[in-house]
Formats: sequence, structure tokens, C-alpha cells
Amino acid sequence: MTKFTRSDISSLHAFPVFSSRQPAINRSEQMKESKVSLGLSNPQSPSNVGAVMRAAGCFGVDAVFYTGVRYIRSARFHTDTQDVSQKIPLSGVDCLLDSVAEDTQIVCVELVEGAIPLPEYQHSDKALYIFGPEDGTLTQRMIDRADAVVYVPTIGSMNLAATVNVVLYDRMAKSALTMASDELIRNSRDANNKVKVKKVNLEVYRHVNGEKQTG
Repeated sequence: MTKFTRSDISSLHAFPVFSSRQPAINRSEQMKESKVSLGLSNPQSPSNVGAVMRAAGCFGVDAVFYTGVRYIRSARFHTDTQDVSQKIPLSGVDCLLDSVAEDTQIVCVELVEGAIPLPEYQHSDKALYIFGPEDGTLTQRMIDRADAVVYVPTIGSMNLAATVNVVLYDRMAKSALTMASDELIRNSRDANNKVKVKKVNLEVYRHVNGEKQTG
């Protein structure tokens, strides 16, 4: 099993390589313990999976699972030479619906009729978000098993990695646990970025806009 660091993923330039699958018991334990996890149905592109892993690191995902062999076949031609410390597991599984804990909401993200627009969706504390392949759609069986089916209301469709980023950002933006601060900016930005906002005071901005909304 290939694992990636959070710092690793935030600066990911190479593609992830997956060489072997975890024992079933370990995958089962991971899926039950993960608070927020992603399921990729038969992904095709190593670059997309790499971008998904980067999003997972940025938004605090606990684990990423995938099905199918296309990613494995493509990934063998790429290498990842980044260091490994804090780890987000990337695991191949036979079925994304197996071993999901009872208190975990299965959320399918797909452009299908009857789905909930993402802006209207309220995320659960514990969720497995399942995304379809770049060149296909989630099966009807998968959709039928979901606790919720949501879609991003764009004109046209986004690619896999872009969709994952939007869904995870929406979850973060709606969460009461969102932590926004200058310290977070300093820890996340490039080391050469020393730019500061001087003309707009954030507290004044919030105060003025708060008055506009309540006035």
C-alpha cells in the first residue's frame, strides 16, 4: 500500500504509485475508523488520483479507497519520490460499499436526475464520498445504496479531481470547525510568499458586512 504525507501531498508533483492491496481486514478497519473518506470508482488517470490525494491532504480526509485496475496499470509508469511521515492511506478495494460503518453516511457525487444540489446539502459528521470514473457513471446499484446523492450544479461537468475539491471545500465551508487564521496561511503558503494585505482589515470587513446582512 502506498501512503502519502500531508506535507507531501500539498507539494505533490509526481504521481502516486500503488503496488499492492492491503489485507482485507486492514481495509475493513480503515473504512470503519475513517471519519471522512473518499471512494473512487475505477479511476483512470494517475494525475487525477494524485490531485485527489492532494485535496485529501488539504481538507483533512482520513483515507482514500479505489476500485478497478486501470489506475494500477497506469500508475506503474510513474514514480513518487516524496518523503513519507504523516500518512493518508490510498487503498485498493474490491467494493467501495463493503465494510462501511453503520454510522457513516454513503454520499454519491454524480450528475444524475433527482440528485441534491451541493449548495443545499448538509454534510454529516462521518461520511464516505463516492465519485464516479472520469469516463463513466456510478452504477444504479451504487446510487440505490447511497444515503444521499449530490451533484455540483455547473454548466457542463468537471473532472474528477476538480469535483473532489469542490465537494470537500463545501464540507469545510459549512463546518462549524473551520479554522481560518493568519497562522494557517503561514503554515500553508509557499516559503517565498511574504505578501500581506494592508488596506483591508479583516475584522472591519466582517463587521461592515455583518451590518449589511442584518440591516
